[in-house]
Amino acid sequence: MTDLAGRTFLIAGASAGLGAGFARAVAAAGGKIVLGARRLERVEELALEIGELAMAVPLDVTDENSVIAAFDAADAQLGAVDGVVCNAGVGTGGRSTDVDAAGLRQVLDTNLLGSYLVAREGARRMIAAGSPESGRGRIVMIGSITAEQNGTGDAMYAATKAGVAHLTRQFAREWVRQGINVNCLQPGWIPSEINAEWFASERGQQDIAALHRGRLLDSDALDDMLVYLLSDRSRQVTGATFTIDDGQSL
Repeated sequence: MTDLAGRTFLIAGASAGLGAGFARAVAAAGGKIVLGARRLERVEELALEIGELAMAVPLDVTDENSVIAAFDAADAQLGAVDGVVCNAGVGTGGRSTDVDAAGLRQVLDTNLLGSYLVAREGARRMIAAGSPESGRGRIVMIGSITAEQNGTGDAMYAATKAGVAHLTRQFAREWVRQGINVNCLQPGWIPSEINAEWFASERGQQDIAALHRGRLLDSDALDDMLVYLLSDRSRQVTGATFTIDDGQSL
């Protein structure tokens, strides 16, 4: 029942890291994938790697017209989207007294507004395609354990991820009778382009050593749960937040 064959999923922020890994996991389960990102050349390369189950589209999640165009392209080539993964995100580390307003706006617009716009357009398309009758609509929001932590060095990032977790519950309630399940995955610290430079630094290595198990998450740690939440097996799961962090937040 975790077979995703015959279904189409749009993954926002699919150019690298978690998003690229999610795309490979969904394809391995038989799903068709729309790979969306601002760095079109990256998702085009990934689409070639995955093969006929994947297509690449330009996607700026902060731009409503770009979001709509991505879903239009998906409809035209792969058919109606059955599920969405809201993974696009950025961070701007530093003390709150030092980060400029432009950096704050970029984080807010990408992580929170972008997740809102992608999830909303996905819901519109799924409802129009018959999700109230099929019950097969799926939206997975990607949050972070920073939503429940203090002192991580990126207050706006943490605040937007707390917002993502709450949006999950709001959307789940709003669309509960529309055949759409909305859930949130909150990963712990995991290697990515956002944090690679930090964790390679001396202070970053100290932070890793201070984790309860002294390690970062594996890059594929969320894949099985993601596929589950996109599948029929999760038909009775909505409005939930799942923390997967190897005990980092204990």
